[in-house]
Amino acid sequence: MDIQKIICKKVLLLAILFTLIISNVFAQKVVRYDLYVKDTIVNFTGKQKRAIAVNGQIPMPTLIFTEGDTAEIYVHNELNEETSLHWHGLFLPNKEDGVPNLTQMPIKPHTMHIYRFPIIQHGTHWYHSHTGLQEQIGMYGNFVMMKKADDKTFRKGIDDLPTVPVVLSEWTDYNPENVHRMLHNASDWFAIKKNATQSYSEAIKAGHFKTKLKNEWKRMLAMDVSDVYYDKILMNGKPSTDITSVDGKQLKAGDKVRLRISNGGASSYFWLTYAGGKITVVANDGNDVEPVDVDRLIIAVSETYDVVVTIPAENTAFEFLATTEDRTNSTSYYIGNGIKQLVTPQPRLKYFEGMKMMNGMMKMNGDLDDMGMRMSLNQMDMNVVMYPEITGEAKKKAADKMGNMKMTEDDYNSNKLSDIVTLNYAMLRSPTKTNLPKDAPVKELKFELTGNMNRYVWSLDNKVVSEADKILIKKGENIRIILYNGSMMRHPMHLHGHDFRLLNGQGDNAPLKNIVDIMPMETDTLEFNANVEGDWFFHCHILYHMMSGMGRIFTYENQAANPLIPNPKLAQRKLFADDRKFHFMAENDFATNGNDGMAMLQNTRWSIGTEWRLGYHDMHGYETETHIGRYIGKMQWLMPFIGFDWRYRKLEMDGMGNVQGEKNMFGQTNTKDNRKQFSLGVAYTLPMLVIFQTEIYHDGNVRLQLMREDIPIAKRLRMSFMLNTDKEYMAGFKYIVGKNFGISTHYDSDMGFGAGVTLNY
Repeated sequence: MDIQKIICKKVLLLAILFTLIISNVFAQKVVRYDLYVKDTIVNFTGKQKRAIAVNGQIPMPTLIFTEGDTAEIYVHNELNEETSLHWHGLFLPNKEDGVPNLTQMPIKPHTMHIYRFPIIQHGTHWYHSHTGLQEQIGMYGNFVMMKKADDKTFRKGIDDLPTVPVVLSEWTDYNPENVHRMLHNASDWFAIKKNATQSYSEAIKAGHFKTKLKNEWKRMLAMDVSDVYYDKILMNGKPSTDITSVDGKQLKAGDKVRLRISNGGASSYFWLTYAGGKITVVANDGNDVEPVDVDRLIIAVSETYDVVVTIPAENTAFEFLATTEDRTNSTSYYIGNGIKQLVTPQPRLKYFEGMKMMNGMMKMNGDLDDMGMRMSLNQMDMNVVMYPEITGEAKKKAADKMGNMKMTEDDYNSNKLSDIVTLNYAMLRSPTKTNLPKDAPVKELKFELTGNMNRYVWSLDNKVVSEADKILIKKGENIRIILYNGSMMRHPMHLHGHDFRLLNGQGDNAPLKNIVDIMPMETDTLEFNANVEGDWFFHCHILYHMMSGMGRIFTYENQAANPLIPNPKLAQRKLFADDRKFHFMAENDFATNGNDGMAMLQNTRWSIGTEWRLGYHDMHGYETETHIGRYIGKMQWLMPFIGFDWRYRKLEMDGMGNVQGEKNMFGQTNTKDNRKQFSLGVAYTLPMLVIFQTEIYHDGNVRLQLMREDIPIAKRLRMSFMLNTDKEYMAGFKYIVGKNFGISTHYDSDMGFGAGVTLNY
């Protein structure tokens, strides 16, 4: 019996040991990170500014996992405000996606939140805050998921190369909330900083006076390719870095290095070029592609690319350069050891050629005139006329054709115009088949990307997120989305929680992506299988476009309630508050003849504005007008309003001994000197960006008015004018000294001549 007991115990011990061994072999490895989110002070420009650091660093730490791991990420919010983290491009349970008020409630100040999800994919991705504008001031970082060594997709000579994770980003000394406000208020301060105002004097000097005139006749602002001017551009938090070794190994001639690049910028696209020769693209948005050699590529906001570069010579460090699309700033890695070999800088954009092209594209009603052509896949770059390195003097004829919309496909294809090979989406091919289930039902959706640069409203089908219902999809469906960009800006559209096939002519091997960059006039088609559940955000990843409402929410039918959203109605109100937010602006002119100013609150559709004037000499008294209006239409050129006009003033005799203002131009008794009237009216933007205002007061008096306040005479010089049927008129000039300060002079029919200073916010 004792022997039997001993044998049984040994068998039991062996069984337990075997079970433990098997469990360890097949158990998922839990990889834990603790992330401490904290306010910090940075100095990128010589000025100390507030930023947000995670674990004391910007960018946030690179998080590294291997497919098959379980991620366990503890976020310790040590801020005095809410925060969140979104895992960009990851497949995970919806409640772990990190979108506040959609997939979870925000992480409250001085609390901790745990994200836990399995790693079921590989590739280069990134993570960032999805709360407010925190991404702009430091909350971005790389998220790398390695292949298993025995993965059947493992590519020798690519997946085993020395690797450097790279996060591209920008820095502005301005508070991002102020940046957002300035964009909504059509401030041209960023254009001044970028030397891209395209004023009338600059147009005359460049031989493009008619181009400028036509541009404003079609009610367009100056041509630009990005919204914001940035003080610094950074790679992994630095303007410049020397990479002399990787993984402890000194780099030498012939070595290859794999760069895992994420564009963590809030609004900047970057041109990538390399002084050591060709760039080999091996992955995009975390998914392998068949290697393709190019001279340069543009990486959209939030895209990722894995590229391989070779060190071609000894005793040389070759520059890997990232340049903003507007070519105002750049950042560099120097790869190798020795004397620095630089990339030839990209020349300044030819803005007036771009303006000419834009004039040919835009109809008078604000729609794009595509002449039956729909671009796709970034093959035909609408900005190519602006690239001196491609068009040049020899290509001027082709550029003129493009400006007049008398062009062929080749005229837009930079790879056919130039010896420079530029990556486009049609070159991307998956090494494996990516077909969707053939027997699944297909749901097709079509969207036009719409926008208004003048008021900075960005939308899909002229609706922002808060104005549109969630889009219901069924689990198991194949979803096909057709996107047409009807705006004058490119938009990087990102789908949460899914990869989609980008239909690019590669058939069964269409590449898998989670970002599609869509240029003006471009139409792209993407498709994915609805294979999870939850609420998933689909939005433009330019941060300020997203916060202005450019997106939609996909929601699965009959899905289980999200335990992290205890009050869905409250969460939705908070989510919708982002694009419903009002933005404030104000200006006051302190002049020798009086004081006049304005203040305005505006959001996507509504405007509340007040103007005031105080007279010192010729006019003693005051006047104030208040209008509350709602913008109508896709271009928002029309605004019906209600108003109140309150004024009292006593005018002196003019120089000829006449008393001013007894009748208006319609023969009605003019109440402009003593008026307490409610009104109904409408303001309409005419060609040349002149505002035509019609207003009827409750006493029956009618006033018509023409006005424009921002005619760009020179880079910093602006002209304004006003005239109306009350026989009032004004003309003035303002010289912009700084972002919030100017020197002004004007003549007013009631107040006479004056000069002074203008303060604006």
